Amino acid sequence: MPRGGLGSPRGRHGAGTANKIPAMNPCLLYEQNDHVVTLTMNDPQRHNPLTGNTMVDEFLEAVRRIDGDRSVRAVILTGNGGSFSAGGDVKAMLRQTAGEVDAMQVRHDYRAGIQRLPLALFNLEVPVIAAVNGHAIGAGLDLACMCDIRIAADGARFAESFVKVGIVAGDGGAWLLPRIIGLSRAAELSYTGRTIDARCALDWNLVSQVVPAAELMACARRLAEEIAANPPHAVRLTKRLIREGMTTRLDTLLELAAMYQAVSHQTPDHREAVMAFIEKRAPRFGG
Repeated sequence: MPRGGLGSPRGRHGAGTANKIPAMNPCLLYEQNDHVVTLTMNDPQRHNPLTGNTMVDEFLEAVRRIDGDRSVRAVILTGNGGSFSAGGDVKAMLRQTAGEVDAMQVRHDYRAGIQRLPLALFNLEVPVIAAVNGHAIGAGLDLACMCDIRIAADGARFAESFVKVGIVAGDGGAWLLPRIIGLSRAAELSYTGRTIDARCALDWNLVSQVVPAAELMACARRLAEEIAANPPHAVRLTKRLIREGMTTRLDTLLELAAMYQAVSHQTPDHREAVMAFIEKRAPRFGG
């Protein structure tokens, strides 16, 4: 299977074939092993910011690549270095405060820039696991919330800290966070900008597991492989149902589920799963 960074011949987790995206210093490394892709944010000196670099464009290219590769069944997202992601580049914000860019240009930059990221990850059919290796701050926390599942190293820290620098969540955090941890706790984090540790994040259902840092990627890999072992069409359609269920009425969701079920019943992998159950053997799913 192909491995490597977006534009780099070597990914953080191993050597492999380079993508064709030209980049001297890629901000996002792409590696595939079997049916699992690992995306590693790779701007560690600046704590993997999502702005002030090419991170968003590289994320969008990675999503397009994954969407076009039916062999991919699960994705792990993590950060290189001591941080998951520090969010926005605070130094770059000085341009706005200095009046170098007018308000309408800032609005355009958000819509054409970082706001493309939550839409891309939300609509990606393949499940994404955030392996939060360190600080997830501001847009970094929101990035983790764009993923389907979050597991954290025991030293990870989380903050919805936009108010601390006098701005709001411009990347969808105000929509994502309350749906994950509830309105009251989301409001508490957002209004105070407070930082919470991994254990609090687990108590608040922001993450589903907390593990020792040395075990984080192995734990994420086991979870990704467990997902990838299932019929891929069923996993993709299940993710879509969960996503649609966040905003739609029950009767509408039931109609969609009926259609997905009709499609699923006709797939070879469904037949293989039923036959394997009847014959008391391990299934062999072809995707």
